[in-house]
Amino acid sequence: MAQSQTSTRWGFRWFDAVGSVLWIVLFCLVIVLVLTDPAVHSVVISYSYGAERFLATLPMYDLQSTAGFVYLPASAVLYVPFYEFGPYLGDVLWRLAGFAVLTYAAFRQTRILDDEKPLWLISCAFFLALPLSAGAVRNGQATILLTGACWLLTLVAIESKPMRTALWAAIGLASKPTAIVMVLLAGGMRPRLIPVLVAAIAAVMLLPYPFAPHQYVTGLYREFFGLMDIVSLKTQVRFTPADFTAPFTTLGIAMPAVVASAVRIVAALATLSAALWFLHNGEKRSAGLAIFILAAYYMCVFNPRVEGNTYAMLALPFGMAISLMFRKQGMTALPIVLGTLLFLGGLSGIESHVHKATNLWFQAVITTPIFIGIIWWLWRQTRTTEATAASVRAPT
Repeated sequence: MAQSQTSTRWGFRWFDAVGSVLWIVLFCLVIVLVLTDPAVHSVVISYSYGAERFLATLPMYDLQSTAGFVYLPASAVLYVPFYEFGPYLGDVLWRLAGFAVLTYAAFRQTRILDDEKPLWLISCAFFLALPLSAGAVRNGQATILLTGACWLLTLVAIESKPMRTALWAAIGLASKPTAIVMVLLAGGMRPRLIPVLVAAIAAVMLLPYPFAPHQYVTGLYREFFGLMDIVSLKTQVRFTPADFTAPFTTLGIAMPAVVASAVRIVAALATLSAALWFLHNGEKRSAGLAIFILAAYYMCVFNPRVEGNTYAMLALPFGMAISLMFRKQGMTALPIVLGTLLFLGGLSGIESHVHKATNLWFQAVITTPIFIGIIWWLWRQTRTTEATAASVRAPT
């Protein structure tokens, strides 16, 4: 009797929890590495630079390149408390904040999916996401916080919860300006939430003003938007994007800026259309996951500022969707192939020679068939659910 009780919802079976344990072990190893030497393989130095320059009211942006601090002034304010704690404790707390938000988003999604074995579901997702996530977690990249915030923004926007929508929109924008993609998508899905989303954007834009002179902050915004112009329209210095243009660049094919911009616009419209379809026609429990995967894929593949580790955004939502496939149809070909691609694809950055050969172009290539397979499967699940419901309603 006691043995059967361990199979109930959220009941503990040790093999169900392996992925969750490894997820926590990954973070613990990262903390050990940070405490050993915070500066090694870390981008937190850039965030510290922004916070330090903001506190000293000094220029933060280098308009001669697209490297260095390339975030909103509010991002510097967001990092100031972590900066004040110093390079050891502050770095640990920063990574903990991002890791906790992303993990919470995964648990929130699991509860919405309402699977009979939620512990197995989320553990399998964590396991599949480990290789692709490890680099961003180790480097302390804001991508981890961005992913969790945008995922939660998707879920609360679908549920039409205004205050939570504003909260996660503001956190997402403060972590990285690319969160505007998810903010705009949320407004497109739920027009009634547009006022609170506008308020969240205004709050983020106004956040630095109480902490620095008005003229200084206004000057920062002028430089920031000038930097965004460099990123989107001009030849970038000291930075090569890992977006959809990277495979062509690797082959020596230079894509004109106007063509790349047109592709991004078409992809944005397709993303919005697909998101609206899943919102109104999709299976309710998995609609939020499908919509976030659509948005995250756009934010990675069609973002002109994307880096290799930015693809960590896709790791956990992809893992969650593939885990759901395993739960729905067992050890069949599609989840096995997609899970293998996700796990092994994430290992490309471990060995230095492989990383050097595959950096920038590989993640855009490997994540695309995974994305197509997942979206196709979620679409098919919706069609199957609709057909089943129609047959039940049909008169006998």
